[in-house]
Amino acid sequence: MSLGREIDHWDANPGDAIDAALSAIESSFHDLLSSDPVYWRTEQKKDLLERLEKLQAQQAALKLRVLATAGDIAEETGAKDASGWLRTELLVDKAVARAQIKLAASVGKYERVAAGLAEGVVSPDKARVITQALDKIETDPVASREDLVLAEKLLVDYATRLTANELRIVGKRILAEIDPARFEDAEAKALLADEERAQQKTALRIWDNHDGTVGFDGVLPTSVGMRFKRLVEAYAQPRKQQLLDKGAPLPPWGRLMGQGFARLLETVDPASLPRHGGDATTINVVISLEELRKDLGVATLGYDETNGTTISAAEARRMACNATIIPWVLGGDGEVLDAGRASRLFQPIQRKALRLRHKCCQAEGCDMPPEWCDAHHLDPWATGGKTNLKDGALLCPHHHRLAHNLAYVHERLPDGGTIRFTRRP
Repeated sequence: MSLGREIDHWDANPGDAIDAALSAIESSFHDLLSSDPVYWRTEQKKDLLERLEKLQAQQAALKLRVLATAGDIAEETGAKDASGWLRTELLVDKAVARAQIKLAASVGKYERVAAGLAEGVVSPDKARVITQALDKIETDPVASREDLVLAEKLLVDYATRLTANELRIVGKRILAEIDPARFEDAEAKALLADEERAQQKTALRIWDNHDGTVGFDGVLPTSVGMRFKRLVEAYAQPRKQQLLDKGAPLPPWGRLMGQGFARLLETVDPASLPRHGGDATTINVVISLEELRKDLGVATLGYDETNGTTISAAEARRMACNATIIPWVLGGDGEVLDAGRASRLFQPIQRKALRLRHKCCQAEGCDMPPEWCDAHHLDPWATGGKTNLKDGALLCPHHHRLAHNLAYVHERLPDGGTIRFTRRP
């Protein structure tokens, strides 16, 4: 039966039925949207969310069926496929439109996947995962047609119990589940191939946002990426636990992870880094003596303003507390007055002594463990301070930044160890 508006040989106009059905759906949604969920019972909310999940899958099934037969739309608009019309008329992004057309074609090949969508038990995301796994099996020289049929049946069944990400993992080894004797070796070879491809895909981009931040993104092999995730989490968790213990509100987890990553970089032992090209792994901070002594001075990360990035003098003073930084202090005519004497930097034995003496961050009310703290000069080296235990203080990253923040002042309390921070008037 034709789905157009013309009269077919049954003397019925299916377009009227389609319009009536769509109007009924639109009316029902209008009624629901006019009701405020604040006044709904909990069971009603749960029921609606469950049924909407099923309806979304069924809506996707209907849409994919139409897209699979939308060649006439492409022909009418002169596009390669209906994705051109989706972009022009519905303002769907190019990549999204093409992905929908591709999924429509894939679902059309697999009856059980299409049926699962129509029943509402397979979501569009799961359908995409399943069809990708099945397409890969279809090109596997070891797999037979019977293997493909059984894999589809199993994956559709798994879709009723697993999330899309869990289903993706199962899909990668579904053949080994079907016939371990035949496919385990193939699975091992596939994993090796994936790992080799992962090495080729490994990438990292870093750029200056020119707003006080640096942006980056990248791709890592799974084994390295998971280690990276665990390392960053290890640095993020102490701060989270400290806030929880104090009953303070938690910042977004992404911010904690970002702070953990920053902490990971700041605490890398420079002795363990490669020394290719001399001091290639050293960060140089260039600042004039006049700027260094200013509250609102400016320093340069790098050797000159053309090739470097500017930071505040306060941040330069904080960075100079760490042995991974070489501060270059210049006189009025550019001569080097100071190039980061080793005596300026707290040595490992001094850090250990500070940790043994104070047990935690010395800021008043802070109990951050000593392992997560920096050694800070209470008498700044910029004004002649010395690197000794008497003038050293153990501060967590948060309070170390406050110590160099112009909006705060700090003082050592009479007990000889606690440091109190106060916001300037």
